[in-house]
Amino acid sequence: MTAATPGSDPALRIVVVTYHPGPALTSLLASLPAATSAPYDVVLADNGGTPDVPGTTRLALPTNVGYGRGANAGAAGFGGDWLLVVNQDVIFEPGSIDALLDAGPRWPRADVFGPLIRTSTGEVYPSARQLPSIGRGLGHAALGWWRPDNRWTRAYRQEDAAAGERTCGWLSGACMLVRRAAFESVRGFDPAYFMFFEDTDLCRRLGQDGTGCVYVPTAVVHHEEGQARARHPRWMLREHHKSAFRYLSRQYPWLAPVLAVGLTARYLLLVALGRT
Repeated sequence: MTAATPGSDPALRIVVVTYHPGPALTSLLASLPAATSAPYDVVLADNGGTPDVPGTTRLALPTNVGYGRGANAGAAGFGGDWLLVVNQDVIFEPGSIDALLDAGPRWPRADVFGPLIRTSTGEVYPSARQLPSIGRGLGHAALGWWRPDNRWTRAYRQEDAAAGERTCGWLSGACMLVRRAAFESVRGFDPAYFMFFEDTDLCRRLGQDGTGCVYVPTAVVHHEEGQARARHPRWMLREHHKSAFRYLSRQYPWLAPVLAVGLTARYLLLVALGRT
């Protein structure tokens, strides 16, 4: 860790939202020194089961408050320029955080920056997407689970977009760099979302002019996703659909009854097919 000036905040705070992290947290923390030369501190927003780790601050939360609320708690009181919110099961490649920070001056109107995310099998995860709309959202919801190459899913995931650095609608909350002042200006993540869609909602609120989010593929991280899903698959599926309804019904309140029926039917179908 690069030391900050005594009595002042560093330029960067890394907020890791944790819940019984196991060895994944050790791997994440070990990857940080090579990922950036910037001064930083690390706050572990502990939703439960997280040990004290030297060189970090563990913030014990009263209960499992969810991802967005945990990130908000970890960011509270910080006065530096940048917040890096990250899942406990992410590993940074050397120079990856610096690559995100370097993009800031190139995109002065942007507030959120996200890396290229590789899965445990080495595939590129579609982490930079368009904001959900009725057309893209319904097409993706109806077909994406069994025909992922359909045109609505491809458009939503920006799979045909240019490979380089570019703007997008939203970025995965698994790893996102946010300007601290912008984060505070919208009061951080919406606490109404326990998990899922809190990143989409934050990016929507920060990117009203269409330039709020920037995908930076020269920054590469690895995400061992699916730990919580493997432990509680049906609960995770239900939470995903609940958050999808909350997000879409807020954007299209006149369609709330239709959305409720459609998303409930989708959830029940996936459960019946064993897609949990």
